Amino acid sequence: MIGRKRGEAVREQRPHCYRCYRPKSSCMCGHIRPINTQTKFVILMHSKEFKKTKNGTGMFSHLSLPNSELFVGIDFSENKRIDAIVEDENNNCFILYPSKNSIILNEEPITKEGKTTVIFLIDSTWACAKKIMRVSQNIKDLPRLSFYHDKRSAFHIKEQPSEICLSTIESIQTVLGLLEKEIPQEKLEEFLEPFHAMVAYQMGFVDF
Repeated sequence: MIGRKRGEAVREQRPHCYRCYRPKSSCMCGHIRPINTQTKFVILMHSKEFKKTKNGTGMFSHLSLPNSELFVGIDFSENKRIDAIVEDENNNCFILYPSKNSIILNEEPITKEGKTTVIFLIDSTWACAKKIMRVSQNIKDLPRLSFYHDKRSAFHIKEQPSEICLSTIESIQTVLGLLEKEIPQEKLEEFLEPFHAMVAYQMGFVDF
């Protein structure tokens, strides 16, 4: 039994959805539209991002992608599952992370015959993403991917570092549009439904 100090108020715990990890009152699972992909996505969610899942899109991305895995942490160097994915000879692994040497998806093909394309991406702020890249020895040297676009993020409830920055789920949608041309445009648009629903829900509490 956990005690409390005399006079301390009892905080009522709101029931949560243990699928999307949001309060049940704002659960977005009904908006999830799974999309099948040839590309495998591995989402590395920073611990701080997991604690603020109510505004995050990494979990929505994972739930919407049957061909994905999600890991929470900071240093993934000793994660045996991640090691197995990277070392699997049947995989062609990359990390979505801009750099001067990154492969531009708009310009260069990345598929290799007979291999599964695996894209790692970091779900966190840019400052935290840099730390994950610096300390995670098993992913820091993966070939890097980036893309250019003319979109404006619909993440109106969160200030982005710059106008070109997209949320995790918007970035994945853009990557799929570039890599998997066979996916219908309407399916790609449906992919963002939980994201748009979350933004609309949060905007309902903004006092204009």
